[in-house]
Amino acid sequence: MHPSRRSLPFPLNCQLVRVGTADYGSPSDQSDQQLDCALDLMRRLPPQQIEKNLSDLIDLVPSLCEDLLSSVDQPLKIARDKVVGKDYLLCDYNRDGDSYRSPWSNKYDPPLEDGAMPSARLRKLEVEANNAFDQYRDLYFEGGVSSVYLWDLDHGFAGVILIKKAGDGSKKIKGCWDSIHVVEVQMEKDETVSDCSPHIANIGRLVEDMENKIRSTLNEIYFGKTKDIVNGLRSVQTFADKSKQEALKNDLVEALKRKQQC
Repeated sequence: MHPSRRSLPFPLNCQLVRVGTADYGSPSDQSDQQLDCALDLMRRLPPQQIEKNLSDLIDLVPSLCEDLLSSVDQPLKIARDKVVGKDYLLCDYNRDGDSYRSPWSNKYDPPLEDGAMPSARLRKLEVEANNAFDQYRDLYFEGGVSSVYLWDLDHGFAGVILIKKAGDGSKKIKGCWDSIHVVEVQMEKDETVSDCSPHIANIGRLVEDMENKIRSTLNEIYFGKTKDIVNGLRSVQTFADKSKQEALKNDLVEALKRKQQC
């Protein structure tokens, strides 16, 4: 998978600086250690500030710029196709220089004459895939934006499926779901195929299974753990009910003492 500027806490800053000055042997070993620590920091910092944190790390260690940008998935951005009036997602896979190709019109914005384009056969498959995943996104996410980009390889083709769904704030929930699925299709045997739809069906099942797995992990680990913590902190009984229960217990103790004395 191919794949935000915030002041880092002081201990994290120190850790990265130590990595840059410690003796790790050869320059390549030192660079690998720096990259490992930088990626480890990114996994622990707030994901909603990923662009700011990534920019801070690049400022600290400029030599890691290319490796970090290619290793850290940043939030997907939305653009508008002025030709057909539909939204599409931006990523490295549909970028050529400073221009981005729309999967709907197959045009670059800003216009680019010699931009990379899929072959005619692959472009037909790309159009069908975008229509299929547009329906998938609507059924599963009830909104958002999806884009599919395909490109030719020497022995097959590859593609990326992008899905973005941001909270609309109607339920006072702030968040965003960004999915980036990269697939590669390799030709292993020559056969006569009537159309390309089997590829879309197979890729669709892979994406569906992966997204369901991610949802299950989030639900069981993160939301489940949070629920356990909240339930442990919050008392079901109100303070008034608890006071009445304590008073009743004290009255029973006093009554038993008086009975024993008699």
